Amino acid sequence: MDEIYSLAYWLTGSETKATELVHNTYLNVDKDSSEREVFKMFRACYFDSLGQDEANTLPETPCFPKETHAVELLKQEADIRLSVLLSAISGLKHRTISRIIGKPLNTIRVWLSMGRKSLVHNARFEHLFLNERFYLRREVS
Repeated sequence: MDEIYSLAYWLTGSETKATELVHNTYLNVDKDSSEREVFKMFRACYFDSLGQDEANTLPETPCFPKETHAVELLKQEADIRLSVLLSAISGLKHRTISRIIGKPLNTIRVWLSMGRKSLVHNARFEHLFLNERFYLRREVS
């Protein structure tokens, strides 16, 4: 349960949404469900929770209706983040993650690489941003 909650919190960024996601996940699995089945249901419940508000922030393209394009991009982004979190938090092997997400093993490997690089890049950006704000405050004081 702790791992599922940690995953939910990292994906949603909210205690309330994470608790709701965990609750919905466990409502849809049996007590005899395997770890993989629980993670698959967690993924399905997370996809169900993705709101149309997020989808509306993406532009419409000539080839795809806005809703279809946006939802697919959100799902792919969610799968990439979930892949990294399943590896980092749950310690799952690439093959197991591949089975949970339903994508080929090589796709998972690429996503893990991309996702980790993205996390490092974002962490460096935040670090630089926070340091810059700290120095600006010191100069003003």
